[in-house]
Amino acid sequence: MARFQYRKPNSSYRNLIISIVIFSCIIFCFFYGLNTVSSRTDAEALASLENAVQQGVTHCYAVEGVYPESLDYLKEHYGISYDPDKYYVDYRIEGANIMPDVTIIKKY
Repeated sequence: MARFQYRKPNSSYRNLIISIVIFSCIIFCFFYGLNTVSSRTDAEALASLENAVQQGVTHCYAVEGVYPESLDYLKEHYGISYDPDKYYVDYRIEGANIMPDVTIIKKY
């Protein structure tokens, strides 16, 4: 009966290599997905800050009849808040009744 049975030799080394490769692929996919989600979140946070500042400027003009004189005025009276360690906000006034130029840059 033994002549009709074929038995594979144990190759624990090969199984170990396959397990390591599969585990490495899973870890790589996890960190790649985490990085992608993180970069999307950062982009959405930047867009949200830009939108909040523009809405604050527009709301101030609609309520008070003049554009805010500084970014600090928007922070104090219209609830604009952001992390100054994460974003640089450049707020430039061009005239009394001209909408200010607002540039927001993410710091790295």
